[in-house]
Amino acid sequence: MADWTIKKPLGECSGTGRAIEPREEYFGALVEGEEGLERRDFTVEFWEKEKPEVFCFWRSRLADPEEKKELFVSDEMLMAFFERLANETDPEKLNFRFVLALVLMRKRRLKYDSTKIKDGVEVWSLRVVGQKEMVEVVDPHLDDEQIELLTSQIGQILQADM
Repeated sequence: MADWTIKKPLGECSGTGRAIEPREEYFGALVEGEEGLERRDFTVEFWEKEKPEVFCFWRSRLADPEEKKELFVSDEMLMAFFERLANETDPEKLNFRFVLALVLMRKRRLKYDSTKIKDGVEVWSLRVVGQKEMVEVVDPHLDDEQIELLTSQIGQILQADM
């Protein structure tokens, strides 16, 4: 498995280098970097003017260091990330999507239905809870350490406790 790390927000706009002030709204995004997905943050002004090309994004507010941290990532946002990765074939993104599926199963947004072998690859069929829709996810057969590492990295990306 490729080892990749996602930097925590640095409190500065990746487009301009301007500091993002505490309590200021900004856009967090995942972009394709030379070594895979990388997190970048942008001020609202830069985002609206330049509309940078990103893999996916979310709007957030930079925490005040004096405030108690309350982090919340909606299940809808996690589902959107999961769906966005549906047609990816890159092993790193397949691993990322698989761990997102595990998180969504734990949150009871996806329910395991069955397993089948497609072209020598194990594929899980999952039901989107509350819908008839079925989705598939490749099981990359990650070990516990790899799952823990990816879960931690997802939490860093989204600034959340997974």
